[in-house]
Amino acid sequence: MLRYRADVKTLVFVATYFALVAVQWVYAPRELWVAIPLLVLTCWFSFFGAVATHNTVHSPVFRQRWLNRVFQVVLTLTYGHPVSAYVPGHNLSHHKHTQTRRDVMRTTKTRYRWHLLNGLLFFGMVSKDILTADMRYFFAMYRRNPPWFRQMLLEWVIFLGSMGALLVLDWKKFLLYVLIPHQYAAWGIVTMNLLQHDGCDENSEYNHSRNFVGKVVNWWTYNNGYHTIHHMEPGLHWSLLPAAHAQRVAPHIHPNLDQRSLLAYLFSTFVWPAKRLRYDGTPLVLPGEGPDEEWIPGPKETQGDLGAVPG
Repeated sequence: MLRYRADVKTLVFVATYFALVAVQWVYAPRELWVAIPLLVLTCWFSFFGAVATHNTVHSPVFRQRWLNRVFQVVLTLTYGHPVSAYVPGHNLSHHKHTQTRRDVMRTTKTRYRWHLLNGLLFFGMVSKDILTADMRYFFAMYRRNPPWFRQMLLEWVIFLGSMGALLVLDWKKFLLYVLIPHQYAAWGIVTMNLLQHDGCDENSEYNHSRNFVGKVVNWWTYNNGYHTIHHMEPGLHWSLLPAAHAQRVAPHIHPNLDQRSLLAYLFSTFVWPAKRLRYDGTPLVLPGEGPDEEWIPGPKETQGDLGAVPG
């Protein structure tokens, strides 16, 4: 059923998220030494669900189309956002128009002098634009891509229904064990865009993305640290990214764009010396910022361009 055996990890991680929520919901631990680590783990595994969402809209997990549709519903409950709704802003806006005014999540929207604020508030800066563009895309697809629209609607209905039921059942547990992890996942997956693209050269064949090539971070995040090769070939399965990066990217990319440690990069970028730099070490000069440009595909685009339901 699986297209790649490596996605056993995906299924295990998704199951782990639901197990963590269930344990906390049933037992509601009061001892901080138990409650805090469990909540942190739940936030992490919700974020891993967001990464799995990113993976599955590029490379479906199952061979059977109906299983992929079911799995998208499951991932929706893990991540806290319909999987189909990930397609417009990410696949069609960000991937096709990286760091231009057609990219609704371009990093140049954040312009605080204190770079730490750019990292913390990037999600808030772009989320409204993403939501607005997504809603326009949803309405456009109502007639132009009915299968995708029906799948998106199914995910929304089940998600909102499930969240509403949990809220009524116990609103305190819902806020703590479900809503907080979901918000962390959404913040984390969008903020990764800032880490992977800020200060890069969107016009370069290889220097358009920043990679985090440490083994630990890539084991936990399905090799999503290898971002350059992902932009070069978005449909390439995550298990194949390290080898493809070594062969096709590493010999050509600027060495500063292969970061060995995510934590070290976060510290130097946002704590000390906390300078906003280009990938080559020179100060980043932000271009003039204007409103988003139209990116929604026109009526003559193909089904594939419109973000069809994976199958």
